[in-house]
Amino acid sequence: MADGHRVLVIEDDREISSTLHSVLDAAGYRVVVAPNGIEGQKVIESDPPDLIITDMMMPKMGGFPVLEFLQKIDNPPKVIMMTANEGGRHKAYAEMLGVSAYLRKPFAMDVMLEAVEKLIGLPETDPTPESKLKRKVTRRKKSD
Repeated sequence: MADGHRVLVIEDDREISSTLHSVLDAAGYRVVVAPNGIEGQKVIESDPPDLIITDMMMPKMGGFPVLEFLQKIDNPPKVIMMTANEGGRHKAYAEMLGVSAYLRKPFAMDVMLEAVEKLIGLPETDPTPESKLKRKVTRRKKSD
């Protein structure tokens, strides 16, 4: 059980945001969602989360300015950055700014849950193969 750890999801794609919220909530996390970095920063300032999951590219403010903002506060939460970007320079910059985990979209929800549990210090879960299939997040359908 996640013991109610608070997770902030900063994601502009409503489908991905909704899926992450549902999966994390079902795992016992208290989830707060922000549609961009500006709103995410407001949440961080008002009630700091235990963990942040942020997209890299978003309108208004993306993930990099959020990481830069976190460097200015005491005891910042750990961060998982998600992106569909394949560039190695982006990953290197994210790591330089202190990102704890970097996931390329699309990813399976069990991969996200394992990263969240590892960063919050919880034991890993072992989802059934059926639940793994149901929790696959994709930005667009792949053609076979």
